Amino acid sequence: MSRRAIAAVLGLALGAGAAAAEVIPFEAAEVRRVAQHGPWPPPPARDPSNRVSGDPVAIALGRRLFFDGRLSPGGSVACASCHDPARAWTDGRPRALGLAPLDRNTPTVLNVSQHRWFFWDGRADSLWAQALQPILDPREMGGSARHVAAVIRADPRLSCLYAKAHGRPPAAEADDERVLVNAGKALAAFVERLGTGRTPFDEFRDALLRGDRDAAGRYPVSAQRGLKIFVGKGNCSLCHFGVAFTNGEFHDVGVPYLVAPGRVDSGRHEGIRRLQADRFNLLGAYSDDASGASAIKTRTVELQHANFGQFKTPGLRNVALTAPYMHDGRYATLREVVRHYSELDMERIHTHGEQLLRPLKLTEVEIDDLVAFLETLTAPDATAAPSPPALVAGCP
Repeated sequence: MSRRAIAAVLGLALGAGAAAAEVIPFEAAEVRRVAQHGPWPPPPARDPSNRVSGDPVAIALGRRLFFDGRLSPGGSVACASCHDPARAWTDGRPRALGLAPLDRNTPTVLNVSQHRWFFWDGRADSLWAQALQPILDPREMGGSARHVAAVIRADPRLSCLYAKAHGRPPAAEADDERVLVNAGKALAAFVERLGTGRTPFDEFRDALLRGDRDAAGRYPVSAQRGLKIFVGKGNCSLCHFGVAFTNGEFHDVGVPYLVAPGRVDSGRHEGIRRLQADRFNLLGAYSDDASGASAIKTRTVELQHANFGQFKTPGLRNVALTAPYMHDGRYATLREVVRHYSELDMERIHTHGEQLLRPLKLTEVEIDDLVAFLETLTAPDATAAPSPPALVAGCP
């Protein structure tokens, strides 16, 4: 869908000067399910494993690092190379491209603070641990702890911000890995503040709950019908649950996991292996959560055969702007995604635990309606330019 078309949908749905339209009936059970997707936006939350989470100076440092190609030794790849603000913080490619092609689609980082696990396979258990992996991956940014530490130490602005955020200058850190981890925590502090604004759906949800028919009637009738499918016949909200429209878990949804001839992507199965072996996970020395509560999920996760071919349920906010779709970017449009679930091939689902999935067998009109609903999950400010970096007293 073009950005002009999306803007038209948003203008209609927000009711800019439009007369009240029809409000179709929602059963009480449907209203309860709709209510579970809000209120939005949620209050900011701090990550107890990251002592600089929410700190304005760390956010300023993280913002500069996010757009700094020097974290890659060749200077050609920054975090923003794949997470481009102009593309809703994705890259628009079926599969990501760093220093080399990758196997998976680039997910948006908007609203990522609402997630429990990170990457399509959940191989990181915190946002700061996630930030480190692309830097160190030779296919993505190709960096190292030594390289990142050298960049920060040599740049007066980065060095000053680092010292103010972390309490000591990077030159005083004898361990390059500590500088790397602190850089990752600053990146996380920035990224966890990247959230989306209110959407036409949010306005409808709130109007529906307070019984405001005039306000609810400004929501397109086709989107209302699509919402009824989403929370009813389609049962989509079972996995796309809550305020961010994701349960944060992993499922086999019938997408083939063959990457290339003779090579498969095992998804969550390999993700758990990598999580458990990661020295930067929440069970390691770098977590700032003295209580250990945030690490319970990591301590208790178990590797099972059923995890093979499972991938994380993505959030759906701004989904109209984040094409292509699925973990391998195989679908170019939302209509193709909806059709996938409408015509689901059960033979492709190997996991016995995914018995809740069934072909939806939607009509063409129902497909149109469900897509119309999904398009109203887009915030008007979804592709707004990020705010300029904050000025920090005493830093150049």
